[in-house]
Amino acid sequence: MTSVVVRGALRCAVSLALVVTASFLMVRLIPGDPVRAALGVDAPPALVAAKRHELGLDQPLATQFRRYVGGLLHGDLGTSLVSGEPVAELVRTRLPATLQLACLAFAVVVAVSVPLGLLAAAATRDGRAPRTELAFTTAASVLAGVPDFVLAAGLTAGLAVGLPLFPVAGGTGASSFVLPVTALSVAPCALLARLVRVEALAVLSQDYMRAARAKRLPARTRYVRHALPNMLVAFLAVAGNLLPGLIAGTALVEKVFAWPGLGSVIAQSVVALDHAVVQAAVLVLGTAVLLANLLVDLALAALDPRSTVLER
Repeated sequence: MTSVVVRGALRCAVSLALVVTASFLMVRLIPGDPVRAALGVDAPPALVAAKRHELGLDQPLATQFRRYVGGLLHGDLGTSLVSGEPVAELVRTRLPATLQLACLAFAVVVAVSVPLGLLAAAATRDGRAPRTELAFTTAASVLAGVPDFVLAAGLTAGLAVGLPLFPVAGGTGASSFVLPVTALSVAPCALLARLVRVEALAVLSQDYMRAARAKRLPARTRYVRHALPNMLVAFLAVAGNLLPGLIAGTALVEKVFAWPGLGSVIAQSVVALDHAVVQAAVLVLGTAVLLANLLVDLALAALDPRSTVLER
């Protein structure tokens, strides 16, 4: 297990270095002058040149990258060009809201998809109820293909504006979580429910499950104590990869609901050409995704020593 942890940590470190490089280069591909955007189109050229020199933007790209990495090693994420606020403070105040949204959506996906997939498998095993199987697979395929931001816009129009049942925007109170969490969780839930059904059908066809039915064990015992543990590795491999996707994919949903998280900051900062904020937000979200993937890989290795997730 020690070697697995070491290999996973090394892979995570290499990936993190790539994320750092990509976040630095990505913002410099955004068209426009960030200093001119921050100071205004009427700012004197001398003031713009002085600000560019202060930020080191008149230096060669390699020199800027060395300064950027040096700042990261000292915990300095830079300063926002627009607000003048330290980016580290902005991340500290905004990241918890994004993690809350992603983790709650993940919990909803797991809590709904597992029993739904098991029920669908139990109802359609051995070729039973073909119409139920068709309805389930069709509905799951359609829902899995709906983009989260499209669903977010529809939920806002229907349940926040048309029928004012939930807040239109903001992140205060339990009711404010309902619509963004629903928008984030519907497609992953449909995808995971299909996977659970397929894996459950394979498990239910095994001889030990037939023996359990022959012994007339209660359905709860058969499914929870026998079927579920034997499909845990495959389930965790897919479900674990959903969490990083939810963390990284909150940006558009946060923008729709004006959620006070890091994703909405990225959208605002790209428009404002606030490079320091964009690269810091991308770096932080990328690091969260890498750590989530590492934890999933370690959990898979612990559950199944034969797993080759970290060996590939």
